[in-house]
Amino acid sequence: MIGLLIQDNVYEQDIRELLMSFYPGETYAHEVKDGVDFYVETRLGTGEVGVYIWEPGASEDGAVSVEAEALGSLRSSTKTAPKQPQVCPPGLTGFSLTAWGGRPADLTDHSGAKNVVKKLLYEMLTARTGRTLPWGSLTGIRPVKIALARLEEGWTEDEIRRFMKDTYLASRRKIDLCVEIAAREKRLLRPLDYQRGYSLYIGIPFCPTTCMYCSFTSYPISKWMGRTGLYLEALFKELEYTARKMEGRPLDTVYLGGGTPTALPTEDIDLILCKLEGLFNMQNAMEFTVEAGRPDSISEEKLKTLRAHGVSRISINPQTMNQKTLDFIGRKHTVEMVREKFHMARELGFDNINMDLIMGLPGEGLEDVEHTLEEVKALRPDSLTVHSLAIKRAARLKLFKEEHGELQIQNPPEMIDLSEACARELGMEPYYLYRQKNMAGNFENVGYSLPGKACIYNILIMEEQQTIIGCGPGVTTKVVYPAENRRERCENVKEVEQYISRIGEMLERKEKILY
Repeated sequence: MIGLLIQDNVYEQDIRELLMSFYPGETYAHEVKDGVDFYVETRLGTGEVGVYIWEPGASEDGAVSVEAEALGSLRSSTKTAPKQPQVCPPGLTGFSLTAWGGRPADLTDHSGAKNVVKKLLYEMLTARTGRTLPWGSLTGIRPVKIALARLEEGWTEDEIRRFMKDTYLASRRKIDLCVEIAAREKRLLRPLDYQRGYSLYIGIPFCPTTCMYCSFTSYPISKWMGRTGLYLEALFKELEYTARKMEGRPLDTVYLGGGTPTALPTEDIDLILCKLEGLFNMQNAMEFTVEAGRPDSISEEKLKTLRAHGVSRISINPQTMNQKTLDFIGRKHTVEMVREKFHMARELGFDNINMDLIMGLPGEGLEDVEHTLEEVKALRPDSLTVHSLAIKRAARLKLFKEEHGELQIQNPPEMIDLSEACARELGMEPYYLYRQKNMAGNFENVGYSLPGKACIYNILIMEEQQTIIGCGPGVTTKVVYPAENRRERCENVKEVEQYISRIGEMLERKEKILY
């Protein structure tokens, strides 16, 4: 257990996320109590911040005693013992200061002060554990935004690299990846009209089954068979409202996600697509994506329906091509089914097919990942999205630990390197990136695509530069006001029954930000 003695709670989430990167699975205490292995303390002084680690006993190199009376100057590095004794936090007995530090900071600049706190803590944890993290002290989910914003301001790529190294201590490899993607995103987004254009996301909250690692809004379709019309009725009300509010504005991208949209019966899919065509001018949309996702939800009839309505991009997501893993995580399809449905889509004319993979699935090692990537290379998809399993998405895995004591989740850098090499061997380029909290290995999710096959919607949802209207349970609407550099958001309730019964309230929420 790790104790958090945080003077300014504004920094607590960032500190906790950084600690979880070094100590995954740890629990936290916000008070002095028994069973704590060490405490992290922050202090804000006059023009400087301090971060301290207190742990039981004295260190071998002579830690400062807890009986110290005065708070000394805080300007040394974390690797140097303090010149003056420090004040132990109230209530701690038997704890000594074994790592410490303090740095000047402009406390009126919240972002700058936070970066100083995180950088200082990162250096201390690196010294304490002997480990470094690929993204350094960065804990945010959108690191590419840092680079893209500066490219838009006219910074050179080398200036951005120096800034990210000095501010976040990120590795050169991750900085280079970040800058490469930012430059590509800037080119891909250039044709869009941020002032008037918008994108549309439709959430379909049903799946054939629920995967062990999933935390997205989805419910087994078997429980809704014969009742999906109730959901479509509510969804159509929201789509009709959206079409009225956005009338006359160019629709750039459309994305049906979930869940698994193709878990719905063919007739429901056809109804949704007909409704979209009747409400929105989709003639000039840059792309129209449907997540076919689960191979066990795909049929020739459904694929033909998608083609008939002009869907330009689909995802067929194996996650892994190892059958034992698919069985364990609750994917009710076979490896052969992935191949069969992929070839079926190709034969029907789909020329932009994405495949999702997850690195760090339980029990998988390098040989398993190598096998998956060889299978993917044989299929030659048009884009490849590589996810690192996030511990928060793996909450249900904890329920299986008693039954599966051998359960291991590992995501060494070699897995990430193999997936990147596979994508580049297929002629793909990285075009978007995001991170999730508590990711295995502290890595990232990266989308790769062949030239001309990048998913613009994926970039837009990450970079938050265009209004995206979400319709359906558990979705978020984000309205961007470019001239004011302002963003407003509202969320729909997640549970399907609640969404149906409260659809009027969902429209009222939108009205407050779509005026």
